[in-house]
Amino acid sequence: MKILVTGSNGQVGSCLVKQLSQMPEIEFWAVDRTQLDITDAAAVAKLVNDFKPHAIINAAAHTAVDKAEDEVALSYAINRDGPQWLAEAANSAGAVMLHISTDYVFAGDKQGEYRETDAIDPQGVYGKSKLAGELAVAAACPRHIILRTAWVFCETGNNFVKTMLRLSQSRDELGVVADQFGGPTYAGDIANALITMAKAISNGNQSFGIYHYSGLPHVNWHLFACEIFKQAKSQGLLDKEMNVKAITSEQYPTPAKRPKNSKLDCNKILQHFGIQASDWRAALNKLNGYL
Repeated sequence: MKILVTGSNGQVGSCLVKQLSQMPEIEFWAVDRTQLDITDAAAVAKLVNDFKPHAIINAAAHTAVDKAEDEVALSYAINRDGPQWLAEAANSAGAVMLHISTDYVFAGDKQGEYRETDAIDPQGVYGKSKLAGELAVAAACPRHIILRTAWVFCETGNNFVKTMLRLSQSRDELGVVADQFGGPTYAGDIANALITMAKAISNGNQSFGIYHYSGLPHVNWHLFACEIFKQAKSQGLLDKEMNVKAITSEQYPTPAKRPKNSKLDCNKILQHFGIQASDWRAALNKLNGYL
């Protein structure tokens, strides 16, 4: 089996490379933005035609939520146009297209967990551009998997866990938002889910479409921060108690509106592929890797 991975330097991309490197039965080609500009349709078509993958996993994205409000054209180029060119190339090559999307396609005001069939209503440029990418992928390649996820973290890149650990080195007190809820999701688990789905499709599973995948249990950012500091202290990385104050979204204003509810229902991916929700607490067991 041959897999093309884009966005190889990102959180999910780096985990995909690490895991695929341990699978001799899979030939993979991983590219970052310097090796492939996914917004260049001709370059995408040539690379896919040369490599002839059975699956393309697009882990490339413009994920700077606040910057996206000002970088509108760039957001759509990376989050909509790039996925479209990849999906068109995948379709031409007879490959399955696996594309990562986000909880930001929803308004975030629902009570309870979001299902794949719930109404979409993105509130900012990032969410709107990612939704445009979903629609472009679905239109260009019938054999597609769109994987919506949320609150991604791992040992590489910029994420909430690394930010909390960094701030704890110089501060004793932090205010963390407590009125936004979701499921922290370890990027390594997302990578594993994508590889599992690609393998299943290669073996005849035809369950294409949109899937939700994130972590359990659902928490707010304040509770997530408290668990990070608890784990850091127990692992000897923190020699003090952090005073974590619960604040509201209004007390921490940002250029882009954040969803109050990012809880994703992950039953569909379990039913069709046997993939369990991410155990984010287990992913905090070795926090020294985040420093």
